[in-house]
Amino acid sequence: MKYMLLIYLDENVMSPSEREQCYGESAQVAQELSTSGQYLDAAPLHPTSTATSVRVREGKQLITDGPFAETREQLGGYYLIDAKNLDEAIGIAAKIPGGKWGTVEIRPVMEIQGLPAD
Repeated sequence: MKYMLLIYLDENVMSPSEREQCYGESAQVAQELSTSGQYLDAAPLHPTSTATSVRVREGKQLITDGPFAETREQLGGYYLIDAKNLDEAIGIAAKIPGGKWGTVEIRPVMEIQGLPAD
C-alpha cells in the first residue's frame, strides 16, 4: 500500500546548520527506503513565503501569494512510500528527522482509475 508521509513543522524552528543536517539525515532515510524497495519519492519544500495559492470561484481564478492558511506548523516536505500496512508506515515515519521538530502525518494514498501509471 502507498502512504504519503507529510512533514509539518515551524519553518523557523531550525538553525541553518540544523536544517542542513536534517536534509542529510533525510536523504539517508530515503536511501535506506530505496534499498528496501519502499521508496517512491521524497522532497523538502521551499518556505511558505514562496507559495502561491490558486482558487477557482464561479469560473474565475483567485491567485494569492503565500500559503492557503496561516498555521503554527507548515508543510515542509514529504515522503511517498510503499509499506505493508499502517504499522510499517508508522515505523518508517518515526525515522524521519523532521519529526524531531514537528509532526509526521501518515495518510494512505487512494488509487483511482484513469491516472497515469508509473
